[in-house]
Amino acid sequence: MKIVFMGTPDFAAGALDALVKAGHEVAAVVTQPDKPKGRGKDMQSPPVKEYAVQHGIPVLQPVKIRESGAVQALAAYGADIFVVAAFGQILTQEILDMPRFGSVNIHASLLPKYRGAAPIQRAILDGETVTGVTIQQMNAGIDTGEILSKVCVDISPVDTGDSLFEKLMYAGAELIVKTLPRIEAGEIVPEVQDEAKATYAKRLSKELGEIDWRKTAIETERQVRAFTSWPGAYTTLLGKTLKVWGVRIADGEADGEAGSVSRVTKEALIVNCGQGRLALTEVQFPGKKRMPVRDFLPGVKVGTGDRLGA
Repeated sequence: MKIVFMGTPDFAAGALDALVKAGHEVAAVVTQPDKPKGRGKDMQSPPVKEYAVQHGIPVLQPVKIRESGAVQALAAYGADIFVVAAFGQILTQEILDMPRFGSVNIHASLLPKYRGAAPIQRAILDGETVTGVTIQQMNAGIDTGEILSKVCVDISPVDTGDSLFEKLMYAGAELIVKTLPRIEAGEIVPEVQDEAKATYAKRLSKELGEIDWRKTAIETERQVRAFTSWPGAYTTLLGKTLKVWGVRIADGEADGEAGSVSRVTKEALIVNCGQGRLALTEVQFPGKKRMPVRDFLPGVKVGTGDRLGA
């Protein structure tokens, strides 16, 4: 099939690579504009653009895809289908309807659950044990289109936002390659989403990463895993922001107020939560490298009863 591919992050680049290797003609890639990153504010290209440039695929980077110039450019390719994966802009109905087979989206959840921008993190936050990828026929709503195919992916007790992202990237890449020939052959009977089962995973902000020690140890452990590496879980210690990378549920009940240090061992900083205790095993102070707590503790003075957080 002749495809115009729309996507931005690594999740989308994995699907693009799979489509190219499967022999599809990718006429063009549409992705977000380059953005400044890091202390030097050097311009950085999205992973999808980097892949396209390496493989000689034309790249479009419209600030607003709905503007007339971008719409005309898309129409000129005469694509059979638009394949969208974490693109980051809303497509108008005019754009969605351009190709012969319309536009399909690779979404990192089992729709209608976790529609929206952050389905991977929300699944971990909610303690789900299974999630997956859905290929949906796009319409004007946000992830409300008819379901064309699905695949389930297990969430392990140690999965982070990063590790689950990678699992779903590979699952989505494999699924879109299997689904496109079935679309072309007319073999798929689209499934209307059940609105009564729909949930929404809103976009994440950095503020959501702040740990509230009044929550349970289980909730906070999920927060740390879900928000690795964006937006990151953090608290304060000794007047500094402390980024928390690794945790585990500690044995025993809380023996002090939420946020207070229950115990310090060679390997962990054990903190009381609203219910239960959490062992911090990997942390990072501003301007320092992330490190195991056993390497962090010799450089700080922290003991039983000291407080983390506000």
